[in-house]
Amino acid sequence: MFAQQKTGTFDNHTNIGINKTDGFAFYNGNIQSYTVGGSGKNMWGGTDEFSYLWTTIQGDFIFTAELEFLAKGVEPHRKAGLIIRNSLTADSPHVNAAVHGDGLVSLQYRSTSGGLTNEVPSTDSFANVVQIERKGNSFIMSTARFGEEFNTVQVDEVPLDNQVYIGVYVCAHNPEIIETAVFRNVRITRPADEGFVPYNDYIGSHLELLDIETGLRKIIFSSAHSIQAPNWTPDGKNLIFNSKGLLYAYELETNKIQLLNTGFAANNNNDHVLSFDGKFLGISHHSPEEAGRSTIYFLPSQGSSSPVQVTKPQAGASYLHGWLPNNKSMLFTGERNGQYDIYLVDVATGIETRLTNFKTLDDGPESSPDGKYIFFNSARSGKMKIWRMDADGKNQTQLTFDGYNDWFPHVSPDKKQIVFISFPKDINPGDHPFYKQCLLRIIPYEGGSPKVIGYIYGGQGTINVPSWSPDSRKVAFVTNTKM
Repeated sequence: MFAQQKTGTFDNHTNIGINKTDGFAFYNGNIQSYTVGGSGKNMWGGTDEFSYLWTTIQGDFIFTAELEFLAKGVEPHRKAGLIIRNSLTADSPHVNAAVHGDGLVSLQYRSTSGGLTNEVPSTDSFANVVQIERKGNSFIMSTARFGEEFNTVQVDEVPLDNQVYIGVYVCAHNPEIIETAVFRNVRITRPADEGFVPYNDYIGSHLELLDIETGLRKIIFSSAHSIQAPNWTPDGKNLIFNSKGLLYAYELETNKIQLLNTGFAANNNNDHVLSFDGKFLGISHHSPEEAGRSTIYFLPSQGSSSPVQVTKPQAGASYLHGWLPNNKSMLFTGERNGQYDIYLVDVATGIETRLTNFKTLDDGPESSPDGKYIFFNSARSGKMKIWRMDADGKNQTQLTFDGYNDWFPHVSPDKKQIVFISFPKDINPGDHPFYKQCLLRIIPYEGGSPKVIGYIYGGQGTINVPSWSPDSRKVAFVTNTKM
């Protein structure tokens, strides 16, 4: 029916309705962004005119993008955003997340062919992050100015087809001119099925890099398998991630992936950490001989068939999270005496030192590059929050305070910032589940108000381990979708 004109993740570009001037769309593969130009009289009432870059999808989804108009523009009611339609006819039923030139943000929808268009305004204005989530006949629009948390509005009982068109658009609100917008960090996510079984039912993965200064994200590898927890090697050349119990090295220059030799340790979880100098790789392996308990080992970073055991599984499960800069000690979360606390272990002797002692969960310990502080997450205040303590466990201080559940603080090599993942406010503080809408956030090294740097679908395995680039400019992480 249509000639295939693939533009990035989208299948085709079409002018919807009678447009006096053709729109356009092109894709910048270097930064994975889309530039769309469109004319059109309006998108309202019973018919629409606009420029549409689209693909097709079935079922539920989460559709997210960041957008920016180019130039000041002519009409204050020009629109750009995300739109879901039954068809490419001008009068099609649709749901539309619209950002207007004058700052208005609204969830617009038409329930029947040729019917009236309705809208639910957002409390946001001049939002540049826009998301539509479909759950059956319910559509949730989430919007924000980049760096802030989402505000949401919702419409229910909009009976769009199971098979729909989905894409980004521009409408000039003036048939005589072209308005242009750029869309970046575009993600169409097909979430996990309701009732999926964690650690049994997996969906696919994107390995991504995020530029801290600009917020620009780039997918560098996608897999139908679950991949998790990328480490960035100190030489800047590779990422190490785990999948199905094994570890792999991803060479950034060539995109080549190689299996990393870990010998008998073939049931590794995502708690694998490189030493600060890159000489050693610590791993957490579930040994069948040790009743499947997570046990810490280390080996040369280039791989080895004989990992060296560090913790004693009979003492309880041990989950590695960090090295001290001197390579003589490791930090881990240990299950001891019926609770999970943070421990320091001497690599040579296996002698453990407990650093925290709370009935609630303490987890995710990581040393600062100078060895002075340990950053970790703790649920002792009622929510999972980021904390800091001295290297000997003294002066434990809370650093984040809002309603999110914050996990896995990672300190930039230049000691200026801390990145972490924030799980939704309504989950169990002691849980870091798979397949949730989460935030990647950042605070100054000394603490302060968090800033959002990534609006993601992921969770467990997204950023469990230190993943900064050596120059402190980027982080590596994993997002998820059904492929």
